Amino acid sequence: MFNKILIANRGEIACRVIRTARRLGIRTVAVYSDADADAQHVRLADEAWHIGGPQPADSYLRADAILQVAKQSGAQAIHPGYGFLSENADFADAVEAAGLVFIGPKAASMRKMGSKAGAKELMQAAGVPVVPGYTGEDQSPNTLSREAARIGFPLMIKAAHGGGGKGMRVVRSLDAFIPSLESCQREAKSAFGRDRVLLERYIESPRHIEIQVFADAHGGTIHLNERECSAQRRYQKVFEESPSPFLTPELRQAMGDAAVLAARAIDYQNAGTVEFIVDPAGHFFFMEINTRLQVEHPVTEMTTGLDLVEWQLRVAAGEPLPLVQADVPRQGHAIEVRLYAEDPEAGFLPGSGTLERLELPEPSAHVRIDSGVVEGDTVTIFYDPMIAKLIVWDLDRPRALARLREALAQCVIDGPKSNVAFLERLLRHSSIVDASIDTGYLDRHLDEFMPSASDDDDDAIAAAAVALLSAQEDAQRAQAARSPDPTSPWAIADGWRLGHAGNRRLALLQGGERIELLAQGSGGHYRIARDSRLVEVAGVRLTGRWLSARFNGTGRRFQVSSRASGIDLHDGERRWRLLQVPVYQRDGGDDGASDHRVRAPMPGRIVAVRARPGDRVDNGQELLVMEAMKMELSLKAPRDGVVSEFRAQPGDFVEADSVLAVLEDD
Repeated sequence: MFNKILIANRGEIACRVIRTARRLGIRTVAVYSDADADAQHVRLADEAWHIGGPQPADSYLRADAILQVAKQSGAQAIHPGYGFLSENADFADAVEAAGLVFIGPKAASMRKMGSKAGAKELMQAAGVPVVPGYTGEDQSPNTLSREAARIGFPLMIKAAHGGGGKGMRVVRSLDAFIPSLESCQREAKSAFGRDRVLLERYIESPRHIEIQVFADAHGGTIHLNERECSAQRRYQKVFEESPSPFLTPELRQAMGDAAVLAARAIDYQNAGTVEFIVDPAGHFFFMEINTRLQVEHPVTEMTTGLDLVEWQLRVAAGEPLPLVQADVPRQGHAIEVRLYAEDPEAGFLPGSGTLERLELPEPSAHVRIDSGVVEGDTVTIFYDPMIAKLIVWDLDRPRALARLREALAQCVIDGPKSNVAFLERLLRHSSIVDASIDTGYLDRHLDEFMPSASDDDDDAIAAAAVALLSAQEDAQRAQAARSPDPTSPWAIADGWRLGHAGNRRLALLQGGERIELLAQGSGGHYRIARDSRLVEVAGVRLTGRWLSARFNGTGRRFQVSSRASGIDLHDGERRWRLLQVPVYQRDGGDDGASDHRVRAPMPGRIVAVRARPGDRVDNGQELLVMEAMKMELSLKAPRDGVVSEFRAQPGDFVEADSVLAVLEDD
């Protein structure tokens, strides 16, 4: 076994490899870019070496710099993780040429999988099922059209040297074939430098099921069961589980045998994943072999009890596989989701910034967290914005889903926006609960996973208000206790003021919408008015992070997480994020529906203006977009009219309640 290894990667995978290496008594060498000087993998490794600038091309993709560090540090082997150089055959060759061990497959095996067309032909020759299609070198339009007609429609055009969903087109008729072909070839040429394509039958409503394989240098090749990754968005996996709820024992056996056959066909060694596409009738077809450890490998570890990184290290050191096929365990059900710094409501736009607050579930036999960041770290713009992988295990799928819902409810991420709420809606959706999802479902029905009007809940808004009021009362009581006269009536925390019976105004922001509340009461009994709606709250008890009360007579319980700028609520199924903003009185007492001004609800910066002076606008039409408290707020026309002027432009900083736009009658 090795004494010291270098990890040519970053983030959670580097931290993951370090944990196993430390358990085995192997010292670790990390590499880092300018952007990662304070990263967790740098802090966890036994030593860390700087290799360049923040851009991957200047650091983590610099094979020469990584090899130099390996030699200077005395590392005996290099673990490539996944991504970056992990599937680069030239790098694997260079590692071996330097007298080091590459902890992964041989370069020759990688090259056999480098071309989709070549890989498909190789698998077909080995007897692995492949999708009917055309992979020939004759790329003339006439030949490709003739082959398309032979294969039948619908069919898919794929860039032969592509990946990541680029250079792919689904064609449903011969008339549409040539335009789609030309478009696909242009995209392939631009993205990959080569415009060769392959054709294959398009499988409607497919499922994506992959088999984890392992092989050693002594002729041993086995599989470690399957993972289903059918929940995808734009070909990127968002929900992975093992075992697949779709497979029968017979189909599982057949797919496992085919995966082993595929690995042997390319003389594979170490960890790999054979990916299959499966049609609704259970016919499966080879897609590709990922010649590395996969992001979703923890679900295999949770259901087998094995450490795949340890297996990688032992196989790379020349040891035989620890198990034979018949002894591979299978226990319970595991699910993985990935927490990202991204904004699902803005097209999953990646985010960046400081993780001002990061609360994740406590690890246990049922919950595993793989992360490369902690609270206070920064999600940078240079790399994948993943915050953590959340993996759960239980005896069966329904219980594992329940575990995952509970674990997600405990996640609090403050700083960049995250996809936690999106994942919670995903887990409640019938396509996931019933295991009926296919690879295109999310893209076809994405609106079903986005916030809707049903997410507005008067009880939740009232609970947020009560939690804020209770905090104010606690602070006031504590201040009174420290005062010279703690029994003074002015120290009573009931909000009473001369002229009104304890009315207190609150203003909250939910998803960019300003919510104004009028609250009365104290000590666990409140009346919360919102427009014409009233919620009577009684029996409030705030214990730790849990608030329980009766809302208009019905008891409910919310998990409460206070932040400097507001409050998060969770009722076990849904979450609400509410920002507390200053309450500003409107001058003149105008009815908002007849107001001719659009005002700033709080201090902030204008980031967009959506109309021009003279434009006719409708009630509710977006006029400006404002950034405040790390949120974008949509400022809309209060009525129909014509824009007479804008008093702010993109980039301007504005004060609360300042007039930003003025309307006049049409």
